[in-house]
Amino acid sequence: MKTAHNRLLFIFLLALIWGSSFILIKRGLAGLSPYELGSLRMIFAALFFLVVGFRSLAQIPREKWKFIGLTALFGSFMPAFLFALAQTHISSTVSGIMNAFTPLNTLWVGIVLFALDYRRKQILGVVVGLAGCLLLILGGESSAGGNSNNWYALLAFAGALSYGININLVKKYVSDLPPMAIATGNLAVLLLPALCILGMSGFFSHWQEVDVQHAAGFVAILGIVGTGIANLLFYRLIKISTPVFASSVTYLIPIVAFFWGLSDGETLTPWQLLGALIVLVGVWLSSRREAPPIPK
Repeated sequence: MKTAHNRLLFIFLLALIWGSSFILIKRGLAGLSPYELGSLRMIFAALFFLVVGFRSLAQIPREKWKFIGLTALFGSFMPAFLFALAQTHISSTVSGIMNAFTPLNTLWVGIVLFALDYRRKQILGVVVGLAGCLLLILGGESSAGGNSNNWYALLAFAGALSYGININLVKKYVSDLPPMAIATGNLAVLLLPALCILGMSGFFSHWQEVDVQHAAGFVAILGIVGTGIANLLFYRLIKISTPVFASSVTYLIPIVAFFWGLSDGETLTPWQLLGALIVLVGVWLSSRREAPPIPK
């Protein structure tokens, strides 16, 4: 019973944190390029975890470091840039909805690459979810100023795909490690690449500007809370549950992102609202397990 309560608590905390990440990305992009934002996000998260979790690195066996590197790549590095690039042309609300593809991607990646058992209704869920994705992209309208290009939503989809790969990797290869060690190891591996990208981005030539510093403040929150603390909670959730259950937090993320976007003046077209509902129906279908598994 206590474990079940912990799972639900982690789900709601992660939904609140990750659902708020997209509006923080939007605020960060007001003064930073996507590459500056992505690298700063990882640097802030890495510095935070090296302070609070440095000793946990000793708990990672040498043979596990290659998997730590892979989970760092797919769980933090790629999504940090993909979602930032996507939001240069799509709203934070649409970006949050695209993140809801994480359970669907977790499922089909698990089936294809990790021999995960599946049900017919779960496959139907993936197909329905992809239909919702197309409706989200094709049903969007150009924003004022002509900065909208709805096909950039595919970059957010790629970020959700990266998360799906990461969840399966964590569950199969490093779930026996303490969550603090996984999270600290991930960010420690990414610190040097992130510093290199930040240096090449031109950030240090204009970091004194007020709008840049203001944007960096939002990215600090995003990195420490949205990447660092959230990853710690998420790895703990994966450890005490299944990959698909852990990824079900994305049911709630679009709702949180929607209300943040609404408060910031963002809107969705009726077709996009329908697409979002179809996506969530697909996620629901993919999580159903009543039917026997299809023999493989």
